[in-house]
Amino acid sequence: MSVLVTKADGTTEPFVEDKLRRSLRRAGAHHDEVQEVIQAITPVLFDGIKTQEIYGKAFEHLRKIEQPSAARYSLRRALFGLGPTGFPFEDFLARLFAVEGYKTQTRLMVTGKCVEHEIDVAAYTTEDSFVAEAKFHSRPGVKSDLQVIMYSFARKLDLEGKRSCAGDQCGIQNFLVVTNTKFTHTAERYAECVGVELLSWDYPKDNNLHDRIQAAGVYPISVLSNLSNTQKRALIERGAIICRDIVDKPHLLRHAHLSAKKIEAVLSEARQLCTPD
Repeated sequence: MSVLVTKADGTTEPFVEDKLRRSLRRAGAHHDEVQEVIQAITPVLFDGIKTQEIYGKAFEHLRKIEQPSAARYSLRRALFGLGPTGFPFEDFLARLFAVEGYKTQTRLMVTGKCVEHEIDVAAYTTEDSFVAEAKFHSRPGVKSDLQVIMYSFARKLDLEGKRSCAGDQCGIQNFLVVTNTKFTHTAERYAECVGVELLSWDYPKDNNLHDRIQAAGVYPISVLSNLSNTQKRALIERGAIICRDIVDKPHLLRHAHLSAKKIEAVLSEARQLCTPD
């Protein structure tokens, strides 16, 4: 009989071993490491176990045998660590888009046809220009729904033909809604119908937020397992949003009050996460 697991939204589903295997492989764990984690996890499963508990057990075991893979495996949870406000998530998205080749701005005001709008992230190249609305959630199980997309579509209409900067390349061509969790299926259907682009942890199927983060090698500083939550918060407050920030400016780690040995461990982990897949 299969074990039922409880998801973040309270629903249950059978435990699927292959699903865990895939998430471990996506994090960069090798076959032997994946097998070792599976063998450690399977005997302790029970009906009703929460997905968060399974994640915690898998993460702790993987951390002992392959730290960079453990950090990548924790990516989804690490995005929650960019809270409690949505500003660090906006900054993180700007850094991601910048690595992808865009010039970016955050939290700027653009006057539409009818009203003024605060834009979370504006991004542009000579070939493409878009504005992004960031929907940050501090816990799993919370989805961005139809109302969010309907509101975003109204903003898209009001911003048509406007510019996010003075240059010719800055005409707003697309409107993107990004969340660190998921969208409801109704929200996805409506967005496809009206032409609002969506980006979430697992949407679209290819080149979603998870894929783009891994491809760019742009990991939030909250993914680092050698830092406590308090230390991560101290660094984020000083503008260290991604791992590259402390690799390029290691003096920022002074604000985390770390020993010399701990600083080297943090930097070593960060360097291993800065290389694009």
